[in-house]
Amino acid sequence: MNVLEPLVSIALDLTAAMTAKDRHDRLLSAVGKVLPYDAAALLRVDGDLLVPLAARGLLPDALGRQYARSNHPRLAIICDAHEPVRFAADNPLPDPFDGLLAGNVDALSHIHACLGCPLRVDSTLIGVLTADALDPHAFDHIDPHFLEAVAALAGAGMQTAHLIDALEKSAERKGQIASDLMHDIHLRQGTQILGDSSVMVHLRREIDLVARSDFTVLVLGETGVGKELVARAIHAASDRRDDPLLYLNCAALPETLAESELFGHTKGAFTGANRDRAGKFELADKGTLFLDEIGELPLSIQPKLLRAIQEGEIQRVGSDRILHVDVRLLAATNRDLEQEVEAKRFRADLYHRLNVYPIKVPSLEKRKADIPLLTGHFCERIQRRLGLGAVRISPAAYETMARYDWPGNVRELENVISRAVLKASAELQRGEPVIINPVHLGGDMMPAGPSVGDEAVYRNGGKSANLSLNIEVENFKRKLVQRAIEQNRGNVAAAARDLGLNRSNLYNLAKRLGVLHGGDER
Repeated sequence: MNVLEPLVSIALDLTAAMTAKDRHDRLLSAVGKVLPYDAAALLRVDGDLLVPLAARGLLPDALGRQYARSNHPRLAIICDAHEPVRFAADNPLPDPFDGLLAGNVDALSHIHACLGCPLRVDSTLIGVLTADALDPHAFDHIDPHFLEAVAALAGAGMQTAHLIDALEKSAERKGQIASDLMHDIHLRQGTQILGDSSVMVHLRREIDLVARSDFTVLVLGETGVGKELVARAIHAASDRRDDPLLYLNCAALPETLAESELFGHTKGAFTGANRDRAGKFELADKGTLFLDEIGELPLSIQPKLLRAIQEGEIQRVGSDRILHVDVRLLAATNRDLEQEVEAKRFRADLYHRLNVYPIKVPSLEKRKADIPLLTGHFCERIQRRLGLGAVRISPAAYETMARYDWPGNVRELENVISRAVLKASAELQRGEPVIINPVHLGGDMMPAGPSVGDEAVYRNGGKSANLSLNIEVENFKRKLVQRAIEQNRGNVAAAARDLGLNRSNLYNLAKRLGVLHGGDER
């Protein structure tokens, strides 16, 4: 056999893509083609210890041991050497693998051939290669220079495997951290869309339907209706849910930086570009990219976004290289894009590419029946954040909220509830129940005259500022349930008996009406 063949094999393995274990096994296999050993081992230096990485011809438990240099004089001699060491066949020093040779556990206690190569990188010892043969003259013909070449390549191979292994572990760890952070963000931001109204039931059906596809989705709706929540829900229900969902607010992008943010740039592409940088499309590869306020995207960038959607092709600023990406695009806007197209402020071809599956998120004014459920959710959130006792909304406060138009939609409702809870709890002792009344709601919801209470409403024949029949009925239910629970000092079972209801039914009804929140059950 050509003695250069194993050297070439070891050298080629340095650049091959394989696991560290495969590298080590292939190294011993290549060495075995020119060294007629009966047993060989590759060991890594770890302080005073030598830790086996691979072995051939040895019992399996040889790989489970660690070999201290102080206990194994042959290994100590090899480690201290700067060139391959060949021991005399009758050398009296014990062999570290005596009793571990597969097929003949007593063989290495007799006369045999033994050699070892210290594996060094930049004069630093990183490992040891050992070989044993039952034939005392098995290694007599081996050229010392050849052994040095094997040792050099073996050391480089071990170092390469170690570096790749460290990089893979680091990448895996960072990937896990990123995954955990994404999971944490999803937990905190949520993907659950609250609401039992017919328009919200329809919205959830639309999300479930389009999530299974890879269609581009245009999420439409007024400011504050929850368009980002819809985008997160689509991604969470899609086949890409285990890959990243990236967010970019087009309204916050200066025209000079918009292209770089979307598609990346190369070093020196413009002033301040001191390194290569990937854009959102590259980072979102295999995942989802959500472009909020898409109607604000500069006209100059729109043709490149169109190409990215149509062909999956992007180009970093300052580069001639075309990159291919696999990204599912979601976009949102509160603008009327058809009008923007007519006014020449938005490209018609891009609009049609975005408008593959439009989803309209209803305003809060069109889903007022959901206000109690949303209010309960926000009350529970602010209650936990501030460490307060149970938070209750008075029927009069619910009536006030039902009369209001909510120009800021769900976002405005959350802000109103947060402020109201803070105001209502200002003079209470810790743990006392917080009752929100109309006076705490503030702003445009404050009644012009005296507060309108439940009794006043019903004495007026139910004519309380254009409330619908459904809202009137819900308010009446809420009043009865809240009164029963308060009269029984929060005991749901006792309140259920007074109202002639099953306990679990009353509890579910009270939660839906916003009378009870999480942790209130007794």
